[in-house]
Amino acid sequence: MGTARPARRAPEARITSLNSGPVEAGGAFVLYWMTAFRRVRFNFSLQRAVEWAEELRKPLVILEALRCDYPWASDRLHAFILDGMRENRRRLQGRPVLYHPYVEETPSAGKGLLESLARSACVMVTDDFPTFFLPRMIRHAATRVGVLMEAVDSNGILPMKSVSQVFGTAYAFRRFLQNHLPDHLKDFPREDPLEGARLPALPGLPREILERWPATSEDLLRGDPLALARLPLDHAVGMVETRGGSSAAEEKLDAFVREQLSRYHEARNHPDDGVASGLSPYLHFGHVSSHHIVRRVMEREEWSPAQLARKASGQRSGWWSMSDGAEAFLDQVITWRELGFNFCSRVEGHDRFESLPEWALKELRGHAGDRRPHVYPLKAFESARTHDEVWNCAQRQLVREGTIHNYLRMLWGKKILEWSASPEEALEIMIELNNRYALDGRDPNSYTGIFWILGRYDRPWAPQRPVFGRIRYMSSASTLRKLRLREYLARFGGRP
Repeated sequence: MGTARPARRAPEARITSLNSGPVEAGGAFVLYWMTAFRRVRFNFSLQRAVEWAEELRKPLVILEALRCDYPWASDRLHAFILDGMRENRRRLQGRPVLYHPYVEETPSAGKGLLESLARSACVMVTDDFPTFFLPRMIRHAATRVGVLMEAVDSNGILPMKSVSQVFGTAYAFRRFLQNHLPDHLKDFPREDPLEGARLPALPGLPREILERWPATSEDLLRGDPLALARLPLDHAVGMVETRGGSSAAEEKLDAFVREQLSRYHEARNHPDDGVASGLSPYLHFGHVSSHHIVRRVMEREEWSPAQLARKASGQRSGWWSMSDGAEAFLDQVITWRELGFNFCSRVEGHDRFESLPEWALKELRGHAGDRRPHVYPLKAFESARTHDEVWNCAQRQLVREGTIHNYLRMLWGKKILEWSASPEEALEIMIELNNRYALDGRDPNSYTGIFWILGRYDRPWAPQRPVFGRIRYMSSASTLRKLRLREYLARFGGRP
């Protein structure tokens, strides 16, 4: 079986210089600031940092920091990230690297940490993630440090910089992928970037840094509720049963490939069948790599690149020459997921109403004054107090578990559009609820889903309807007829 081989070096298409600072050969270490790809396996950013450390013959320091004042900061999101930090610390014990996990306990307590470390660094590497507050944060940091700072793209199979246009449909993007993806299937990141690395040891960080910015406490790394309660977070959004970290992600991936992949194409829309992968939170927080996911599918299918279809048809099935379940899953994890990264990396204001295609804006604005059958404020949506029990169950799942079943998330958004005072308000409500409660919110993929509700990546649909115009319509009645939902409705039929 000829699966994708690991790249010897991080591909240039994935590396962006953020400033014109020098590489200080006399510095004490190479610094990797881990912000989005919070893992130690299949990580081009870590691979690039190791390359620099080997070239300069310097120790490697990994800083994984967690602010307490990021938008929608809550016990739920913090606990999931902390699970990953604990896992990273465990996996890096005894390895040729100094790992420093830092968690702010008061707003702005971490201010100055990065600059202080950078003063001793030869060069800095960080993660290139195209949305939320991260692009703004790393651009600002690059102006404050005196050495070269690089951002590395380890988001998806296709490097974001290798695409110069914005795609308006999944079909057009899929066809582009089918023409260009084969080259990038040759350049997967190394499974373990530290394997075989010969790096000098660093006994520790300077005392003045450790005194002001100490490594986070054991209680916090365990996600202890009392420790979280002392932080200035949104405590109303509590922890969920799903745990974060790379080990949890890999266990879920292995179970999915082994037990559900073969039925994915025919059963993924049915909530009662339970064949969804559940991997989106781990992808969002960087606890698992899409390269790792795709490689596991390739291994399961005993697949090699020689099986790829020669013609780029843009069709959802047939190009990979894999099983139906594998092809349907890869279309989600590559085509649809990376379509969102394409848009967010190329469009300023990608989370604004005005970023919708012209035809969708015309339809929504043309029907903005239509009478709504129901109008609910944010609080009614948030507490699942609508007349529609299917919708209420989807919202209860979001509040309780931090996720919504994939198909029901589409219905969830369509009804918010129908029951909000305006399409602009509907967008605000969807973003607020998704980003506050969803483990996989604040992500290019979740913005794809939200804006698809309003017409992005879609086409006009007949007939004209009130509120929607020619925007695609969905109803709970139709959903009840088409999907297996009995167990789902029983599970979430109570109060949130």
